[in-house]
Amino acid sequence: MPSPTPRRRRAPRLTTTAVVVALSTALLAGCGSTGGTQDQPAADGKPVTITFWGWAKGTKDVVAAFNASHTDVKVDFEEIPSGVAGGYAKISNAVKAGNAPDVFNTEYQQLPDFVSQGAVQDISKLVTAELKADYLPQAVDLTTLGGKSWALPLDAAPQAFYYRKDLFAQAGITVPRTWDEFRTAAQKLKQADPATRIATFFPDDPSPFEALAWQGGARWFDTADGAWKVDIDSPATKRVADYWQQLIDDDLVRVQPSFSQQWTASLQKGETAGYVGASWGGGVLKSTLPDAAGTWAVAPVPTWDGTPASGMLGGTTFAVSKDSRKAKAAVAFATWATTTPEGIKARIASGTSSAFPAAPALVPVAKAAFDTGFYGGQDVYALYADAAKSIRTTWTWGPTMGATNNSLKDSFAKLTSGGGIAQSDTTAQQATVAELKNRGLKVAQG
Repeated sequence: MPSPTPRRRRAPRLTTTAVVVALSTALLAGCGSTGGTQDQPAADGKPVTITFWGWAKGTKDVVAAFNASHTDVKVDFEEIPSGVAGGYAKISNAVKAGNAPDVFNTEYQQLPDFVSQGAVQDISKLVTAELKADYLPQAVDLTTLGGKSWALPLDAAPQAFYYRKDLFAQAGITVPRTWDEFRTAAQKLKQADPATRIATFFPDDPSPFEALAWQGGARWFDTADGAWKVDIDSPATKRVADYWQQLIDDDLVRVQPSFSQQWTASLQKGETAGYVGASWGGGVLKSTLPDAAGTWAVAPVPTWDGTPASGMLGGTTFAVSKDSRKAKAAVAFATWATTTPEGIKARIASGTSSAFPAAPALVPVAKAAFDTGFYGGQDVYALYADAAKSIRTTWTWGPTMGATNNSLKDSFAKLTSGGGIAQSDTTAQQATVAELKNRGLKVAQG
């Protein structure tokens, strides 16, 4: 029996209330397409076939469930690398070549970049007030730029700390509540077993560092008087950078590519006993380390003063490419995938996803579908919900995150050969300002 459709109501403000990408119509002038929103009529009663690119865990299962239950729209899915691993470059190249998919996944942080490049189309006419009311207001904010709707949100992504409870117990470690305690725990782990480290710094993916900066009170982008203010190398960011640089210099954390064979092997061997991730990381660990069931647990991410606080690490949306003539069908699919119990159940029941839905009515569905055996029966969704409430409200994504992230990745790659995280921030600041100016966007002085 199909699950009931969630009540359409205005969602409570569980996450940020001011994580609004402040892109005015003037700043976006000439950028995102308002492409066609009318689909080509299906011939001979055949369904409208749309192409879809994505990488989020459980997506194949979602597409299969959609295709099995719909006769008017058929989804042709292609799995691509994650955005920072080449997915965004693939999408951008396809848009330029005129062969982009009808709909694709993009994280909140990348959406303003795609909008400013004209890679996606305005879907405002297809996003009703009733549909918006199904989502967290903050998720709607993150997909609304210049007063227009550019994507539908799938999930929110509050931070969390995953740890090997058996290794922590053996080393006599209490789960750290502060970053000072985290450093002490890292030292105790290394003393108990010289081969063990508490976590990993990913040099190929700036997203975790950005979430830590967000959590630490940084505000990389802002707008005032119609101009962009960029503050990537702020004191708040420097504090985070210096802290993690010291952990690296003291050999208390590993430096390995994200989700690489090296990272996975270190987790399997117990040589890495923790993972500073996000809500979706619960499914990643579960599917990556099936033999470690019962040894892992989840805790709130440490903070500077012990008061709950979180950034958002990722979070996925569905955007329609600028040249698609099947936006109506693409939005229908994205709506089903993000707002129906069937859509979220298919994703979570895959066993690979622990996405925290952007539609609050679906959180109980996700919780019921997620097998908590890997975490010893721990109610991980209750922890995610609490973390979501603590997401800081001052963060804004800029319209040139591709340039920002590429600069950070290039600099982070030098961390083990004398480079520094703080210097990476300064370099990213310069690269970001240069790209804003290159795109003809006004930049505030100072």
